[in-house]
Amino acid sequence: MWWGVAAALLANVLFSTGFVLEKRALGALPSVDVRRPAQLIRLVLGSPLWFAGALALAAGFGAQLLVYRTLPVAAAQGIFVSGLVLLLLLSSRLLGEETSGRERGAMAVILLALLMIVLSLGAGTDTIGDEASAPVILAIGVPSIALSLSLYAGAERRARRRHRLPTTGVPYGVALGILYGVSSLAIKGVSGHLTGFTDAPVAAAADLFGSPYPYLLLCTGPFGLVLSQAALQRCRASLIVPVCTTVTSVYTAVTGTLAFGESLPHEPVKLALRLGGTVLALSVLLALPKHDAPPQPTGHAHKELIPRET
Repeated sequence: MWWGVAAALLANVLFSTGFVLEKRALGALPSVDVRRPAQLIRLVLGSPLWFAGALALAAGFGAQLLVYRTLPVAAAQGIFVSGLVLLLLLSSRLLGEETSGRERGAMAVILLALLMIVLSLGAGTDTIGDEASAPVILAIGVPSIALSLSLYAGAERRARRRHRLPTTGVPYGVALGILYGVSSLAIKGVSGHLTGFTDAPVAAAADLFGSPYPYLLLCTGPFGLVLSQAALQRCRASLIVPVCTTVTSVYTAVTGTLAFGESLPHEPVKLALRLGGTVLALSVLLALPKHDAPPQPTGHAHKELIPRET
């Protein structure tokens, strides 16, 4: 179990570093457009800084394979979300992004909610599921991908309206969070097939590619790459990534627990902690502001509005 905790903390560092590096690189690139995916990919691959961030994210996803082999889904998500603190520090120091008091308070409550989820875990009672039935995974994953793309398209349409306040990125974060949640379920499923590769690699590979997990990754990977870059370029990483991470964690903890047979706690206190933490995280997410405040006029510009006395 401790190997899983160490791998989850390492994944936190890799994810936070990767997102910040990509955001910094995107700030120096021309505006990207999800409607031109080939151009978007060409632009980002030409940036060494973005490529370093992408490698860090890829390594973070690799670390998740070990995490899901040794920790229950809900426990893993609780540790992953604790990485938001590191992300906020990095985005403040390296990107110069400032968060409002309301947003900082919301992030603190989210961390409290996920601490409640972690406290609901029991080393001797929590089970670690290795496999879920293909119909169940597809019934969860396919509609979720469609919902994610629909939410993202809606956010794009609203963002293009004239005279609209600049978006904070919450709608984008929700859409990406659902997409990455499906990806997390697929990674969890792939991790359950890794043990067989040491004894019978050919049979294990055939079993893996006969499951829906690799194909869900093939869908969520390209979509996540293209959609996340456009969202990161136009929104603050210090808000969009925490929202995305929270949605991913809650989505994965709920659907993964059900799909992989990792039962909820039987003790009333631990059950209340797990359910209460999930509801609290979602409530804070819904209460976050959807738009940034319009820029305040400077003192000089403000003075120009005052008519001179004649």
